[in-house]
Amino acid sequence: MTSRASNPVGIFDSGIGGLTVAHEIKRQLPGEQIIYFGDTAHLPYGDKSAAAVQAYSIKIADLLLQRGCKVIVIACNTASAVSTELLKEYVASRARVINVIDPMVEKVSQNTKDGRIGVIGTKGTILSSVYRLKLKNKDSLLHVRELATPLLVPMIEEGFIHNRISGEIIETYLSNPVLKNISDLILGCTHYPLIKKDIENYYKGAVVVHDSSVETARYLAAYLNENNLCNSNPERPDDHFYVSDYTDDFERSANHFFGERVILEEYKLWE
Repeated sequence: MTSRASNPVGIFDSGIGGLTVAHEIKRQLPGEQIIYFGDTAHLPYGDKSAAAVQAYSIKIADLLLQRGCKVIVIACNTASAVSTELLKEYVASRARVINVIDPMVEKVSQNTKDGRIGVIGTKGTILSSVYRLKLKNKDSLLHVRELATPLLVPMIEEGFIHNRISGEIIETYLSNPVLKNISDLILGCTHYPLIKKDIENYYKGAVVVHDSSVETARYLAAYLNENNLCNSNPERPDDHFYVSDYTDDFERSANHFFGERVILEEYKLWE
């Protein structure tokens, strides 16, 4: 084990949706300490300029580096699209930067059923065409169709899941002609793992549904294993969950997204 192996894994998002990624990392890598930062003071990132999101990302990376994180996971599709390359240059050899888009693109481009890929996400993610461009760069023969599904995030955040209301909204989006005859569907938002089963039920096995939280955690696990960075210290420190603006609602939602009790600590980076 290298000297850095016992260091924590840093994860950040514009809010608490990235806790689905943190939860999956915890499930696949239970020995790792997690330090999570949700920039709730600036959410959502989707309606911010690229320059603003990059500035937020650098500031958060500084905090995670100060905490000694060996890896920084960008658990936000918007920040993944606009900040990854800048963060890699900024962080350099101090930590590895992993986002939620590249592991998904790698997996789906190599394992698609027959190359007809659908992507759903927020308006910002879909307008960026980041998944389509990256997938086509991997294989120009792939057919990629993207659909913005803006009602899903507020629906999930308000707790309307696994019921008639959520079912009707999901069916309305997935029955859109844009997604007709797809073989694979990418969940291009870190909120969407919470409704993955509902989406799979809609397709009744006809479409493979790909979850970015699962693929990101797998990618992280492979990186840690290959570089002898897995923590083998049984006395690892507790996880920490920070937000830039605390409310009781955020803490309730955090428990929902992480799937277990989470205590949020307010950490104001911008004061």
